[in-house]
Amino acid sequence: MDVVASKPHAEPEHWIPGEYDRETLRRALLESGAAGVNSHDRPNVVWKIKRLVQGDPDSLFGLSGVSDLPYADVLRLVAEAAGIDPDPTVFHGHVVVDADRVLDAFEAIGDRLALAARRGERVLLATGHPTGLPVLYQETGKLLSDRGAKVIRPLEGFTWEDTSGRRRQIRYFAGVAVLTDRASALHTHSPEAMERMLAEMTPDLVFADHGFAGAAIEAGVDTVSIADVNDPALVVAGAQGRGGPVAVMDDNVQPETYWPCFQVIASRFD
Repeated sequence: MDVVASKPHAEPEHWIPGEYDRETLRRALLESGAAGVNSHDRPNVVWKIKRLVQGDPDSLFGLSGVSDLPYADVLRLVAEAAGIDPDPTVFHGHVVVDADRVLDAFEAIGDRLALAARRGERVLLATGHPTGLPVLYQETGKLLSDRGAKVIRPLEGFTWEDTSGRRRQIRYFAGVAVLTDRASALHTHSPEAMERMLAEMTPDLVFADHGFAGAAIEAGVDTVSIADVNDPALVVAGAQGRGGPVAVMDDNVQPETYWPCFQVIASRFD
């Protein structure tokens, strides 16, 4: 697979639905680092898969039954989703994500989101990676709202203390839920915020990542999701027939550079 070293510059029009050929989108994913050589190397991916199969709570994303497979089987599922080397004896080197598999996954995600718009469904958007994915979710939320879906905001501003006594709050940025400590948006794997939101209101569809997606899948809510190549729980759940399509890529590059993912989603809307 070709890997392009230069960094992209996203233009405002990239976030307006338009006509883009597949090669343009593919190259933009490689330029941004969302696909191609991943920021996580093989030792990191191996370590994270082993943590999942050992039942590490932070790796489960609130999902039951995803730590039952052996390492080689989980690696095979991640390899199928991302296009990485499936050889369980390889423990070193780069991890290279196939851009075409990312595009294919977002086509499937876009099909489900477009159906939600046609049906006028209630859609909940949430991210545990507020430094990477919020713009993609925000622009998708605008598209959903414009096309007939209802983007919901359960428990907006709700505050509680977690088991460690730390204050936590659910906030929405342009319709996208994030976990905060009331001062900063937090990177989180925890399912707790989504569990609380689902107790308040059940959406027809969730588009999320990390524990937000895991908790929704565990609750039986129709879910499409994004996973990093070193976070296999959502991939395993998908292989078990739980939840919908999962796009596997680097989920923490510059927020504006996920525009190819948005364009693929938008292309699936009538």
